[in-house]
Parts: sequence; structure tokens; C-alpha cells
Amino acid sequence: MRSNAAVDRLAGPANAIEVEDLTVAYADQPVLWDVDLAVPTGVKLAIVGPNGAGKSTLIKAAMGLVAPVAGEIRIFGRPRERIRGEIAYVPQRTSLEWDFPTDALDVVTMGTYGRLGWLRRVGQRQREEAAAALRSVGMEAYTRRPIAQLSGGQQQRVLLARALVQGAEIYMLDEPFQGVDAPTERTIIEVLDGLAGAGKTILVVHHDLQTVPQYFDQVLLLNVRAIAAGPVAEVFTEDNLRMTFGGRIGVLARDGAAGG
Repeated sequence: MRSNAAVDRLAGPANAIEVEDLTVAYADQPVLWDVDLAVPTGVKLAIVGPNGAGKSTLIKAAMGLVAPVAGEIRIFGRPRERIRGEIAYVPQRTSLEWDFPTDALDVVTMGTYGRLGWLRRVGQRQREEAAAALRSVGMEAYTRRPIAQLSGGQQQRVLLARALVQGAEIYMLDEPFQGVDAPTERTIIEVLDGLAGAGKTILVVHHDLQTVPQYFDQVLLLNVRAIAAGPVAEVFTEDNLRMTFGGRIGVLARDGAAGG
């Protein structure tokens, strides 16, 4: 865990994340174009848009997993390249290989590796932190269960627990509610609420339009370009949704799905 002084130093700027003129392309095809975004410290922000809108790419760019063609990303007022260990990432569950022969506790313990460094080995303290994280997501009964034997919702909880042990200031989650059961969805949002209450900043790629006002403080409407961003009450309007999704918004609003 970081000292209070370290947390105060990181949380000083009003914005946890600032994105300026960000452009990302794959094979010369822009997937993000000239995106600007400011994410205040301590908010839960939903990233919403249609398939191919660049939602996952935006998170990956902030993580340094993809290189931008142009633009800048600052974390707590500093260039992203100078920040280490302040962002915890929960990827899409379906993007991972779950047949690997390991159990839930070992997967969560992997989240402590970044704080340990190369020369220190996992010890009892790290295993206790991992076990506590599993308890916090309701997975204490599955500590030694092989991950291949877990349900989709249980696997998603394990991924969230792995992020929690990193002790980060910013949490980025890519479609965490996709394909999970109702109890898992409630657990995830309760954990995210707790993190935000502790001053952490949460960014979530989200597909369910109906739950945006219930789950999030702020929203980014994205379709390659940033259509609108800010407090949900101000930004999450029918006009902005039409600009984001086009003529399909009536179907999307009724079905509550805008995945991708």
C-alpha cells in the first residue's frame, strides 16, 4: 500500500487523466481521431459507443499498450510514460486463455508482481493480500479452484480481484459486465463504488445504455471522435446518443445494448 504522502502527491491535480488531440490508427485506418478528454480524480466514467468506436483502444492507449499516431496522454498531470504502477487494467474476460493450469489465488497474486519487482519473490504477505481481494469480490470459497472450472462471472471476479491487489489510483475495465450473472454485476459495481469513495478513478468500457445513469458519474460518448463527455446528467442525452449511434438509437435505448 502507498503512504498517505504518495497518494496526496498523485491525487493533487484535479484531473486524473487528460487526453489531448489523441489519434490512433491500425494499418493506416484511424480508430481514434483527435480525441480530447479530461477525467476528474475520483469519478466513475463510462466509455460508451458502437462497435468499432475505439472504446477499448482508448483504454489501451492510456495503458501504453498501443502507440498513438499523435496526441498526448497525461496521468495526474505528468506524461503517461513517466507513470508506473498507477493504473490497474481489467481486460475483457473473453480475450484471455482460461485453460492455463493455475487456481484463483495464484491468478490474483500475479497482481502483486509489479510492486515486488524482479528480484523479490512472492511471500505470505502477497498471498494474504490476494486472499483478501478474493474475499472482497465474494470468491473466498474458490481460492484454490482451478480457473478453468470457474464460471464466466467467477472468472470476471478473479480479474477484478487481481486488479485490486495492485493498489492503483486508476482502474480501467474493458466490458466487465459482459456475459456475467446479476450477482456478479452487483458485486462489481459495489467494489467500484467503494474504490471511487476512496478517491480512486474508474474508467469502464460499457455497453448497457440503461444502467449508465445508475452506475456512473460521468460518461464519454465515443465514435472514433469524442462526441460528448462530462457528467451523466448533462451529457447522456438523446441528441448526443443519436450523434453517437446514428439512427439505431431507438433500438439501442429499448434493448439497452450498445456493445463493441
